[in-house]
Amino acid sequence: MTCSESDVSSESHSEPNTEGYFKDKTKYIPPWTEPYIIGIAGNSGSGKTSISQQIIRELNQPWTVLLSFDNFYRPLTKEQSAKAFANEWDFDTPDSLDLDALYDTVKKLKQGEKARIPVYSFELHGRTDKVTTIYGANVIIIEGLYALYDKRLLDLMDIKIYVDTDLDICLARRLTRDILYRGRDLQGAMKQWETFVKPNAVRYLNPTMNNADLVIPRGLDNVVAIDLMIGHIKKQLGLKSLAHIRHLKALGQDIEFDIHRYPNLKVLPINNQTMGINSILFNKNTLMSDFIFYFDRMATLIIEAALDQLTNYQSVDIQTDPNFPPFKGLQQRDNLIAVTVIRSGDCFVTSLKRTFLEIPIGKLLIQSDSLTGEPQLHQERLPRGIDNLKNKKILLFDAQIISGAAAIMAIQVLIDHKIGETDIIFCSYLSTEIGLRRILRVFPRVKIVVGKLSSLGDTSKFPKYNPEQFIDSNWHFKNRFIDSLYFGAK
Repeated sequence: MTCSESDVSSESHSEPNTEGYFKDKTKYIPPWTEPYIIGIAGNSGSGKTSISQQIIRELNQPWTVLLSFDNFYRPLTKEQSAKAFANEWDFDTPDSLDLDALYDTVKKLKQGEKARIPVYSFELHGRTDKVTTIYGANVIIIEGLYALYDKRLLDLMDIKIYVDTDLDICLARRLTRDILYRGRDLQGAMKQWETFVKPNAVRYLNPTMNNADLVIPRGLDNVVAIDLMIGHIKKQLGLKSLAHIRHLKALGQDIEFDIHRYPNLKVLPINNQTMGINSILFNKNTLMSDFIFYFDRMATLIIEAALDQLTNYQSVDIQTDPNFPPFKGLQQRDNLIAVTVIRSGDCFVTSLKRTFLEIPIGKLLIQSDSLTGEPQLHQERLPRGIDNLKNKKILLFDAQIISGAAAIMAIQVLIDHKIGETDIIFCSYLSTEIGLRRILRVFPRVKIVVGKLSSLGDTSKFPKYNPEQFIDSNWHFKNRFIDSLYFGAK
């Protein structure tokens, strides 16, 4: 289909079969393993890069990855490099590109794995020593001359776009770019165009237009076509978000929840100390300074309960007095790492530092989209080398579990970094029953420590851990308030 002002339609595609994404109600499929993939091709200077950048701005999606073919040129030998500096090397044939590496990169991102993107220098005609590491993507834009050339890539794409701009305009833009930004001279740039660029466009590139779902004439000047194309992409992303939310809501609905069936789930005991602290933290008249002090006490209790889940110890003899036998002690052998979900999980940091002399702390930023409500991973900053660290245990912190969506996403991030379920201890102060149901349905072997747990809503029978008869819809359990009171900001 060709997009123009007179015939373009935002309904040019059928709606995706979103039901197929989430047939398995026991499995969590993170958004970054079902990315929306866009392919954008066109002649050199057609405006495909500008259109890609406009799509990124308009979609405003976290974890939108632009994979440019420019970074996947094959390394050159010394002889080939000499020809390149003499403008006698053909960079515009499909063989000049490492399409296998690009395909493998997209496949890794779809599988939730890290991908390493080479960095190419046009001035040096070769790859630099730098690489860009990418983990996860909600949207992938594959942009380049031959984006619609390789069948393997075409099969991965949700929408395929060809930017069709007159070759004379392409030449003018290419000359400006090569001379001003790539250190070329006019004679060399024209030699490249006449010898390689134009002939390859006719032979290899132009035929890929037939693989496109949408053809945009005149490139960036075709405002109507671009607006309608972006509107269509937004609609498809919206449908996927709705499917993701429906799947999250369905998790844990059809299981029988009995706290005694989950030995990996620990709720702090009800005693005078915990009841007294909860009374202060639940009181709306508690001063901020008092709230911080008593939350730190509660956080310490939760951390101590989490440490009780560790089992990897070795026996050690501690000599206390030369006149008496040594003390038969234990030494903890695990490498402990803390990860907080910003910013609710950061309420545990003070107690963490008081409990451990030193502990690496990573951060995850997970927020819900303001329009769709879909949880989105905005940032992951985990300690370096966490993937390859041996004997590791992760203490994962979030002050509240409400829907369970953020917790599930955070656990999935850790699993993507080669951390086993049994090596994760999730720590939270308040949790709803439905949130726990969802987490345990997806990750039944993750260890969980909770300060206070509400019930789903069956008022006829309340378990011993909830004598106050809190239900999930009570204010303290359905609203995030801990971090606001702890840090003093709304």
